[in-house]
Amino acid sequence: MTFLTNRVARLLFAIPFGIFGIIQLMNADSVVGMVPEFIPGGIVWVYLTGLAMLAASFAIVSQRQVRLASLLLAVMLLVFVFTVHLPAVLDGDPNAMPNLLKDTSLAGGALLLAGIYWDWDEPLLEESL
Repeated sequence: MTFLTNRVARLLFAIPFGIFGIIQLMNADSVVGMVPEFIPGGIVWVYLTGLAMLAASFAIVSQRQVRLASLLLAVMLLVFVFTVHLPAVLDGDPNAMPNLLKDTSLAGGALLLAGIYWDWDEPLLEESL
């Protein structure tokens, strides 16, 4: 059962973020419209968040810096919730609520993963020293 709840669950959570990151990097021109106008930088944020999703996915899959990657991923997702999805919900966009709920749920999953790895995230680093 631990194989299913540890390895498979971790992969089911992490791999889609890697795919999201690749898609975002490949379609940056179409994703840039989601960056709120009050945030300067535009497409830079699209590339940065795409790379962040790829890095988080790699960290979680490889079990290196899982706690840090999960915490940063949760912060990024909550920033999406409050700067992209919530304003769209308040503007009446019918497609925004599912995205708000999805990213809120994923942020909760990332925080849960960070909590699971809180005490034993760095054993490989200590062994190599």
